[in-house]
Amino acid sequence: MQQTLARALSPLDLKPPHLDILVNLYRFEGISQQELARKLLVGRSNMSMLLPQMEKRELLERRPDQKDKRILRLYLTPAGRALTEKAMHIQTDLIERTLSVTPVEDCSMIADHMDRLIQRMLASDGDVVSD
Repeated sequence: MQQTLARALSPLDLKPPHLDILVNLYRFEGISQQELARKLLVGRSNMSMLLPQMEKRELLERRPDQKDKRILRLYLTPAGRALTEKAMHIQTDLIERTLSVTPVEDCSMIADHMDRLIQRMLASDGDVVSD
């Protein structure tokens, strides 16, 4: 699925990790870099590599927190919001095409298994995002 998504996003010059960031900023505008890393279960070093690339493309901007200037908050630019909407449409279409031929019971079973897997991973390693 990731490889298919990567191919589908390539005309937008996006990779799945970029889309993960954009979608989270779309949903949680003003999130801090640390909160974003935690949501994506990646280290801050990964964020430090990806965010400047996306900022250079003018897809997002980092602004100091109004109460604590040490914290940088992330916001989509208008271009970033438009690109995110296009990419989400591509992703949704891919999911619908893939799952439309799968019985609902199978989709529910897969979702249940994934939920349990995620819970086990989180329970066994509560500090997944540390560097």
